[in-house]
Amino acid sequence: MILLLTSAALLLAGCGLDSPMTTVEPKSDLGRAIHELFMNISGWALLIFVVVEALLIGVVFAFRDRPGREEPRATHGHLGLEIAWTLVPVIIVIAIAVPTIATIFKTNARPPREALAIEVTGHQWWWEVRYPELGIVTANEIHLPVGRAVSLSLKTADVLHSFWVPQLGGKRDLIGGKLNNLTFTADVPGEYPGQCAEFCGVSHANMRLLVVAQSTADFEAWGARLKAPPAPPSGEAAKGHRAFLAGGCVACHTIQGVAAGVLGPDLTHIGGRKTLAAGILKNTPDDLARWLKDPPATKPGALMPKLGLTDDQVAALVAYLRSLQ
Repeated sequence: MILLLTSAALLLAGCGLDSPMTTVEPKSDLGRAIHELFMNISGWALLIFVVVEALLIGVVFAFRDRPGREEPRATHGHLGLEIAWTLVPVIIVIAIAVPTIATIFKTNARPPREALAIEVTGHQWWWEVRYPELGIVTANEIHLPVGRAVSLSLKTADVLHSFWVPQLGGKRDLIGGKLNNLTFTADVPGEYPGQCAEFCGVSHANMRLLVVAQSTADFEAWGARLKAPPAPPSGEAAKGHRAFLAGGCVACHTIQGVAAGVLGPDLTHIGGRKTLAAGILKNTPDDLARWLKDPPATKPGALMPKLGLTDDQVAALVAYLRSLQ
């Protein structure tokens, strides 16, 4: 009874699912293929469970001991039953194996010639994103056009990572010395959060990303904006620009025409991104100031140290970085 009540409570809790990290609402061709396979296997598992439990319960009641009942005669061998319980599992395994193998091949299919190439590199604990055809470099945010195949080339700059955006497809590992590929076509506009799915150190849980699927027109507008150099700063932003150059920021970060650091994320258009610190903060003035004041307090183990910035320096840097649209 306790088991039944617990199961019922868990099933009812599932009715209130409202999570962007769900795998049961796929928004791409690859996500649907994986979901259909999951439902196929789950259906067979449920059928087997029901049949086996029904037979078990039936046997328990039909052959339970009764007063005056004689000892049943032992039967050795039954050709019909032996054929049945051999063939039925074989048929079920084949019914599961065929779509499984087909889906495996689908997840590793060669990208079509017209696919948009995107290079994704995992770092502790952020994502570097490059569009070689467009000459765009960004971080922690992937924009892609709806209805067009994208081919993600996945590699790591340090330890093992795993790229996973649940609504767009299965996870794919980033392994040192190896280039992995993930190809899919998003078919519904929206924002899809992702996560590193392989333990990679103390801030593994803080290594998130955001995929933005948008119309072709919106994607082209986004690309044109990112290919353009940032506007010259003025006012408080100009003060922040000077603080950026005078501090240690230029040693790690790139801003087109300003700095060429390679250790940290490219900040050329950080003001236009939706999140900060690899998806763990919203891109608001308050959260940006919080990050600049003490990065390790927000993301333990982060390479960016606490720089001891004054409130005035933080305010100026916030104005400058948010101007980089």
